[in-house]
Amino acid sequence: MTDWALFDQVGEIVRGSTPPGLGHPHVQIRHNGVKAWFGDPGPAREHYEAQIIPAAIAPGARDHAIEIGFHAEHRAEPDNEAALTRLLATETAWRAELGDDPGTGVFLGRDTWRRISETWPDADLTGPDIAFDIGVRLVDYIRALEPHRRRP
Repeated sequence: MTDWALFDQVGEIVRGSTPPGLGHPHVQIRHNGVKAWFGDPGPAREHYEAQIIPAAIAPGARDHAIEIGFHAEHRAEPDNEAALTRLLATETAWRAELGDDPGTGVFLGRDTWRRISETWPDADLTGPDIAFDIGVRLVDYIRALEPHRRRP
């Protein structure tokens, strides 16, 4: 399976499995990942993403990793910190759904952005269930975080 095909399948899982009460997710497929967001059609600075990242920025990886989770990628670092702080205020609630795997803090590879995400070191990108596994886990993040992200 090519990366495009892999992430196209992940995108279909996100489109089909996102709870209707959250609205229609916008999905952008790239050769190395997929982004999903709500609201305006243009890509949002706060979004959910599954992507292949290099081993150099993935703890415990030898070749590559899949990173799955939430990203705040505003131009101004204080805006990213505010987005993360807002979600950390409800950490007990979303940890009950996501477990201990998500790391929080500085984005992997860019220290002005923020994240709540996990990595799967050296994941087999050719496995028959990998698109399903990635898609379901990305939807887990959407279900757990989006209601808290929308709170004032």
